[in-house]
Amino acid sequence: GKEVIIANAIIAILTIGGQQLFSFFTFSCPCHVGQNLIYGLAFLGVPALILLIVGYALNNQTWRLVMGKRPHFERVTSSNRLLKCKLVCFVLCSITGRALVAPVTWLAVTLINGSYYICAVSEYVPEYYYGAAPNVTASERSRILATFPCSQLVPPELARARDEVILLLRYQSQVAGWLLIAVVVITVFLSYCLAGCFSPLSFLHFRYWSSYVHNEQELFDEATEQHSRLYAMQHVRKFFGFVPGSENVKEIRIPSLREWQAISGLAFLKRVDEEHYDYSLLHDWALKERASGKYLRIDEEP
Repeated sequence: GKEVIIANAIIAILTIGGQQLFSFFTFSCPCHVGQNLIYGLAFLGVPALILLIVGYALNNQTWRLVMGKRPHFERVTSSNRLLKCKLVCFVLCSITGRALVAPVTWLAVTLINGSYYICAVSEYVPEYYYGAAPNVTASERSRILATFPCSQLVPPELARARDEVILLLRYQSQVAGWLLIAVVVITVFLSYCLAGCFSPLSFLHFRYWSSYVHNEQELFDEATEQHSRLYAMQHVRKFFGFVPGSENVKEIRIPSLREWQAISGLAFLKRVDEEHYDYSLLHDWALKERASGKYLRIDEEP
């Protein structure tokens, strides 16, 4: 939908801006044999890998897939298993498509920029681009070529050869970047076409379904917020003797030292029975203890 397109566009723009800042402040080619390739590939690949992992981690569908559990009473049949596999594959493809936006943008922009690629492969340029005497050894040739990304290290007599090599590598890098963009655009377009062809829904029905899923999730989130607030309010009222935000509070409860200790500390989830959990220490205390103890009456305003 439009929200997905806008979100992907924002991610791409932020990635482009981040790449430019990252290159400006951190990238400095070592211009040394054996180190250029590692340095250039690290700047190309590691940020892309990090962005891919972040893309997976920030997608709610990833955690639905990881944390989703089939009810133990559901009978597993071959048709159910096949349907489950198809659904998992579809969700994985959807998650991966969203997660690839940032890393592909990073790779495309860095390749079009050319600096990382020039640094990484300068020492592997073919011999005929290096106008040296025949008696120069291969190791010496690689050493000189490795210095080409750093103009200040290149002897004046090799300035022309250096410019030719830099132009060649920048050309290769930019072509690779545009080819990557073209492949991604064509793949996305064909994926949407195939999804539309194999979809059991018509175009308008699909739009209705997308709108329904979006609205259902929004309403569910709102209900979750309100329900959890009301549920937590009962436990807070039991502990303190009043509801936060209430007017004309008549009395408050003074928790004991033992009760403060009972709700303090670290806790995640505590299983109560087959169907229920205690969500916090305060929740556990409220379900187990009686709200007795000391109460302090609040004088009303005259």
